[in-house]
Amino acid sequence: MDKQQFLTKLDRAWAALESSYAGLSESQLAEPGVAGDWSARDILAHVTTWEEEALKYLPLLLAGGRPPRYSTQYGGIDAFNAQITQQKRALPLAEVQRQLADTHQRLLAYLQQAPEEQFARETRFRHRLRLETTAHYTLHAGMIRDWRQRLGL
Repeated sequence: MDKQQFLTKLDRAWAALESSYAGLSESQLAEPGVAGDWSARDILAHVTTWEEEALKYLPLLLAGGRPPRYSTQYGGIDAFNAQITQQKRALPLAEVQRQLADTHQRLLAYLQQAPEEQFARETRFRHRLRLETTAHYTLHAGMIRDWRQRLGL
C-alpha cells in the first residue's frame, strides 16, 4: 500500500463514519446507549481524542521514540477513554463537531507531509495510524449504524 492508497482508504472510512450519524437531531446525537452509556456525540468526541493522540505520537514514532503506555499513565486505555469522555461531555455539540472537523483536517495535512515509506510496509507508524483512524472509524460507524437500526432511526 502506498500513501495515496492509505489516504483513499482513510477517506472512505471517514465518509462511512459521517454517514453513520448523518440526519440525526441534536437530541438523538446526545442519546446514550450507542455503545454502553456513550451517545453518538460521545463517540464523535472520542474519535477526535484518538486523532489528537495520533497527531501527538506519530511524530514521536517517526523520530524513533516510543509513546508512553496508557496502562502506566492512565490505568489503561479504558480508563483513559472514560476520563476523556467525562471531560468532553460538558462541551456543546457545536464544539464537539468543530473539534472533530478541525482535528481531522490537521491530521490529513500532517499525513500529506508524512514520509511515503511509512505507508509502504507495516511500520509502527502505519500500525498506530490504522488503529486510530481507519479501523477506529469503521468500528464506531458500525456501532452507530447498529444503534440506529435497533431504534429504527
